[in-house]
Amino acid sequence: MEKTVAIATIALLLHSLSAVLWVGGMFFAHQILRPAALSLDAGTRLELWLRVLSRFFAWVIAAIVLIFVSGFAMVYGVFGGFEGIGMHVDLMAALGIVMMLIFFHVYFAPFRRFRAAVGRRDWAVAARQLAQIRVLVGVNLVLGLISVAIATSGPYWA
Repeated sequence: MEKTVAIATIALLLHSLSAVLWVGGMFFAHQILRPAALSLDAGTRLELWLRVLSRFFAWVIAAIVLIFVSGFAMVYGVFGGFEGIGMHVDLMAALGIVMMLIFFHVYFAPFRRFRAAVGRRDWAVAARQLAQIRVLVGVNLVLGLISVAIATSGPYWA
């Protein structure tokens, strides 16, 4: 019993903190930093975004690994599999997988093109790629907020 409690406690802490980091970072970037950076000239703004996203995406990759591992540790190490848990966990897992797929698309496609365009100082291409990243991060932000709502309310669903 103590081993199960320890697994549950550690996994839940890692899972929650990783989700807060990812969703909170998206909210900050999308709703706070983006509007504040709009007054900067294009080159300065795009170079700032390159530095910000490079750092943030490294943290997101770590968060994804921790969310994935801790989620499955809870499902299988505490509850014995998906059969014994509520629908809210299935929904969170599905949303999490969609969010991860969107993130990896962003990371390996528009962000890669964005990074290359900033390196060439091709501000028009960089701005188009950043706009695509913004839309996809916005989608992930909404999915992340829904996931948080499910996580906090799901255990109380009838």
